[in-house]
Amino acid sequence: MIIFFFHLSFLLKENKDKENSVDLQEFFDFCIRQIELSIREIGYGDATINKKMKDYINLLYSIIDKVHNWETIDDKEKSEILKKYIDISDNSQSYIDYFENFRDFLIKNSFKNLSKHIISF
Repeated sequence: MIIFFFHLSFLLKENKDKENSVDLQEFFDFCIRQIELSIREIGYGDATINKKMKDYINLLYSIIDKVHNWETIDDKEKSEILKKYIDISDNSQSYIDYFENFRDFLIKNSFKNLSKHIISF
C-alpha cells in the first residue's frame, strides 16, 4: 500500500499544475474508493473500515507532504524519507533511482494518457 501511495503522490504532484484539478480530484477519489472497497471485501466491519481509512488517508497525506519538494532535496534526505515509510536496508539508492525514473515518466506523459480508462470507468 505504501508503494502505491508513493506512486499516487508523485502522479498528483507532477500533474497538479498541468492538469484540470477536477480530473485529478476524480482520480484521487476513485483511488480512495477502491481502497475502501478492497477493505470491505476483506470482511472488516464499518468501524474498522473507518479507522483503517483514516490511517491510510493520514499516511497518504504524509507521503504527499514529503514528496512535495522531491526534486529540490538531496539523495540523503530522499533516503531518509523512504526509510521512514519503507523497511529498506542500506541500499535506498535503487528506490531513489526508481522514483526519479518514475517522475521522468510522469513528466513525459500526460495525465489523460495515463488515466483515460480509469476516469471513464
